[in-house]
Amino acid sequence: MCLTDTLDEMVQNGTLTPDLAIQVLVQFDKSMTEALETQVKSKVSIKGHLHTYRFCDNVWTFILQNALFKSEECQETVGRVKIVACDSKLLSQ
Repeated sequence: MCLTDTLDEMVQNGTLTPDLAIQVLVQFDKSMTEALETQVKSKVSIKGHLHTYRFCDNVWTFILQNALFKSEECQETVGRVKIVACDSKLLSQ
């Protein structure tokens, strides 16, 4: 969210073109996907009350309330969380 807000501000100030801002977001998504695939080895389970779900343009959006994130080392409860997921194969196009 911070990256998107910053890029929006830079476009409004004329520091970046809209096309370059979109390229930055696409590269961020690709880099995060690669980092999660190659560098993260731990697993987390998520349990919570499913408030809303949506599937549009090959993108899933889930809003959970009272979500419990649990790993081998710790667990954390979050009041409200939004999860957005898409097919990683779509990012390589």
